[in-house]
Amino acid sequence: MSEGKTLLVDDFRRFFAVSIASSAEDIQRCFHIRYRVYCEEFGYEPKSRFADEFESDSFDSASHHCLITHRSTGRAAGCVRLVETTPGRPLPLETFCGQALDASALALLDDNRNRSCEISRLAVDSDFRRRAGEDQTRFGEPSGIDYSLREKRSFSLIAVAAYLSATALAELTGRNRVFAMMEPFLPRLLSRSGIHFVAAGSEIDYHGWRAPYTIDSADVVAHMAPELSALYQAIHADFSESWSASKLLKERAELESLRRQPRLGLQALFGTWGLSHA
Repeated sequence: MSEGKTLLVDDFRRFFAVSIASSAEDIQRCFHIRYRVYCEEFGYEPKSRFADEFESDSFDSASHHCLITHRSTGRAAGCVRLVETTPGRPLPLETFCGQALDASALALLDDNRNRSCEISRLAVDSDFRRRAGEDQTRFGEPSGIDYSLREKRSFSLIAVAAYLSATALAELTGRNRVFAMMEPFLPRLLSRSGIHFVAAGSEIDYHGWRAPYTIDSADVVAHMAPELSALYQAIHADFSESWSASKLLKERAELESLRRQPRLGLQALFGTWGLSHA
């Protein structure tokens, strides 16, 4: 294990918080990062569609969102979402780039529809990038902010941490078959950390040249670089706690709603409770 890389990961954990965006405020912070990156910087989506400066689409309601926050300033630094799919609800890459998927990838997706997902809308705010050659990529290093050198060095892990957070969500939701549309440099960047996506089709010009990739979340956990394992385990532990608390609150709300229905019998009550655990 490289001591330098271990220290970098430790610094990242010191300077940044990675969380599930479960409140309306945190989800809006994700949407605003996306607006700054996808609309203002790169023009992938027209700014005129989002007068409130919150970029969102129809897939957000079927997604889990993650937010990366700079601890000392409270600034939102990055975000990512994990989109779930069902037989009647395709993934974004199927909707917009379906022609790029090869036959084996489509078969893999169809055979595992209820345990598949897509990592989507990963963005790093431009205030957290630096080198001149990287200010026109969504996953660069920081620039233009008066942070310490140690902080700036840790900013390069924001994109990797976003992928680790999406992996943790995939594990927690049982959506182990993960898909993503990526620019060519990103799989190479992730492979340095032991995250080896497999090509699932051909390149297509959609918001720039990119191609579909896939991976099993268990492979990510098993083969990630040792220095990232502690970061992933910390993210997974935090998410597990948040996930359990959120699920408990939802179940309590469902029970309270049922109790307010006086004509609902015990069989219906316990039948619904059982469904909530299916």
